[in-house]
Amino acid sequence: MKKKVIAVMISLMLTASLAGCSGEISNDYITITQYKDLEVPQVESTEITEEKIENVINSNLELAATKESVTDRAAQEGDTVNMDYTGTIEGVAFEGGTASGATIELGENSGYIGATGDYEGFADQIVGHNIGEEFDITVQFPEDYTAEMAGKVADFHIKINEIYQMKTPELTDEWVQENSEESKTVEEYKKEIKKQLEEENTESVDGELENAVMEVFLEKVEVKKYPKGAVEEQVQEVKEYYTSIAGAYGMEFGDFLANYMNGMTEEEFNEQAEKAAQNTVKRNEAVKLLAEKKHLEPSEEEYEKEIEKYAEEAGAADVEAFKEQYGEDTLKLAILTEKVAEYLADNCIQVESSDTEGAE
Repeated sequence: MKKKVIAVMISLMLTASLAGCSGEISNDYITITQYKDLEVPQVESTEITEEKIENVINSNLELAATKESVTDRAAQEGDTVNMDYTGTIEGVAFEGGTASGATIELGENSGYIGATGDYEGFADQIVGHNIGEEFDITVQFPEDYTAEMAGKVADFHIKINEIYQMKTPELTDEWVQENSEESKTVEEYKKEIKKQLEEENTESVDGELENAVMEVFLEKVEVKKYPKGAVEEQVQEVKEYYTSIAGAYGMEFGDFLANYMNGMTEEEFNEQAEKAAQNTVKRNEAVKLLAEKKHLEPSEEEYEKEIEKYAEEAGAADVEAFKEQYGEDTLKLAILTEKVAEYLADNCIQVESSDTEGAE
């Protein structure tokens, strides 16, 4: 009998403990019904294979390629050609058909008009010509080109300014020493790249998990009311953002929505902006409440260090100007959201997806 009582007491204590971890927390605006032991799909990490390591190394070698001018022969496949050209259709120049200092890599997938019908491709007709040479070619736009140009025949007057090849260096100890701050040999460099890929993979997995658990977390948040003016402020920011884009296109806001937002009306835009604003305010309030209850908010010094990292990643040399551009409060909220997402991820349960899930 005594053992049974002790077992029941332990069970109650465990239940209370678990309820404390996942229980409700609330303030005037929201109630969070659960924040621990949230179930999310298992996030799988990517295997770092030898092939992936080789692909990164080859990409790095290609980035280090140097230009070698060709002056003793005509252009051939594999060369890159710098040229000026003027295109006309029935003697009339057309929009986008004229360029100076344009480059083309001769060979397949040059990015220029390919062979169609009785006409050779643009790149094919440059092969065999020399630096300084001027000549004319004729091509035909493919039928799946823009409606205005589809199937039309165009003449191009071309002048070749330069012919060169990009020489990719070989992977040697010497190259490694010149291009790596950590490695001295090829083998060390391969280990360095493997470590880099592993770190990127970990970061990717963590990011995917944090995004997933944040979505589940927000499903556990009930809104009582929104802080006064918070939703309206978010709606205004969204409207100002899209209005500025419309202005950049030289368009009225309604015309921009019709042309670039799948024919959306202003009424539909306002409805979606309102919904998005409500979700944003809900998330912000949930982040602030959980951070307060679990003491997750960084110190001012920690905030400053994180903002400096943000600025560095954004390529901003002046941290104060970066703060002014994005707003210090906005940056702090982004940092706090990261802290909360990390906390949620550390305390969630990853569940393997069932092959038969949803199947009946």
